[in-house]
Amino acid sequence: MTETEPYRWSEPEWRSRVEHVRAGRRLKPPSWPGGARCAVALSFDSDHETNELRDGGKSIGRMSWGQYGARVGVPRILDLLARHGVKATFFVPAVAALLHPDEQRRVVAEGHEIGIHGWIHELNSVLPHEIERDLMFRAADTLEEITRIRPVGLRTPSWDFSPNTLSIERELGLLYDSSLMADEDCYELLLDGEPTGIVELPVEWVRDDAAYLIMHRFGGLRPYTPPADVLDIFRRELDGAHVDGGLFQLTMHPHVIGYRSRIWILDEVIRHAKAKGDVWFATHAEVAAWAREHGE
Repeated sequence: MTETEPYRWSEPEWRSRVEHVRAGRRLKPPSWPGGARCAVALSFDSDHETNELRDGGKSIGRMSWGQYGARVGVPRILDLLARHGVKATFFVPAVAALLHPDEQRRVVAEGHEIGIHGWIHELNSVLPHEIERDLMFRAADTLEEITRIRPVGLRTPSWDFSPNTLSIERELGLLYDSSLMADEDCYELLLDGEPTGIVELPVEWVRDDAAYLIMHRFGGLRPYTPPADVLDIFRRELDGAHVDGGLFQLTMHPHVIGYRSRIWILDEVIRHAKAKGDVWFATHAEVAAWAREHGE
């Protein structure tokens, strides 16, 4: 009854919900490596076929869309990153990694990071503790088996936490999370008011290509924004981070950004950042480690 009537909640009840997971101390460093003014953390959520599988779907058309991300999107992205000589982070559901193991091996061989992104891109925020924990640990083990590198960071598939997510992350010994939105710069996550030591690299829909460019045919959802306008938004976010001396974190998807009419957005973002002359391109793990060591 109270779940649907929050106006009946007592103050301890609504406070406990708000304060369970919170942003703690700011971890914005006074400077970045090499005297850089701004850190650029590019990320790609390599969801591939799990976008369809996560809800029990069996649409061959939608799975072919996911296959495009692996077949065309990731190679195109990796080639572009190599041309520019910059590193990035790829968050990969374990099932996607099992479907495309050679992709993951190429990603790490070229100096990029792979992070946890669930087992099958499940809606982790509604799972019971034992199931969420099992999937998260199995995902970490699977990525390590394929790449021979233990992942140190997580982006939840739902960009949300269950009441248990943060405690599971602590149990996994993760360095960082990149799923929440309490700031634009890094901060430490608190669990029931206690510091966890886990660094948050905050995401936001405004810095996510899918929010502007993705569609669902039968849902009638097509929030299409012209690529030039998407670039303008990303560039302004980067400019603001540079002025503030902070972090520019960007989320993209191989099956979204990887098309011929869109990949140039990523190219232009990198060129714009490089033109500033004092920007540090880094993986999410590198940013988190620096922020934890040198944060305010």
